[in-house]
Amino acid sequence: MATTLLRDHARLPGPARGSSLGLLEQARAVLAEAATAEEIDDRFRLAHLAALRVAAAVLAERGRPASARKRLVNVWVLLDRVAPEYVEWSAYFAAGATVRAAVEAGARSAVTARAADDELRAAGDFLVLVERSLGLLAA
Repeated sequence: MATTLLRDHARLPGPARGSSLGLLEQARAVLAEAATAEEIDDRFRLAHLAALRVAAAVLAERGRPASARKRLVNVWVLLDRVAPEYVEWSAYFAAGATVRAAVEAGARSAVTARAADDELRAAGDFLVLVERSLGLLAA
């Protein structure tokens, strides 16, 4: 995995920047836990949760649309609104939300090893892409 660098952080002050950095650090930690998870279900669930944190970091950086501030809105829907360049990512992870919910509800065999590995790989790619877009990775 790529190493996170905090270059440009000093010139981008504000609570949103600190919040987004914290969420990306959490995502990286959860992703590392997913990579070492022995259970297939845990690997999928944790990878999906890492992707949710990455999406939350983008929202922390860009803000929520005013229309979504007073009601609950799916993070993937919000991501589409504030960062349309990630629409394919939000569609991919939104499709996995029901699988994650089934896993969390205790459903065995809700996910295959390949699906768990794909989710892990996709979450890692999404994390790197967002870190790059925020100027946090070395070129």
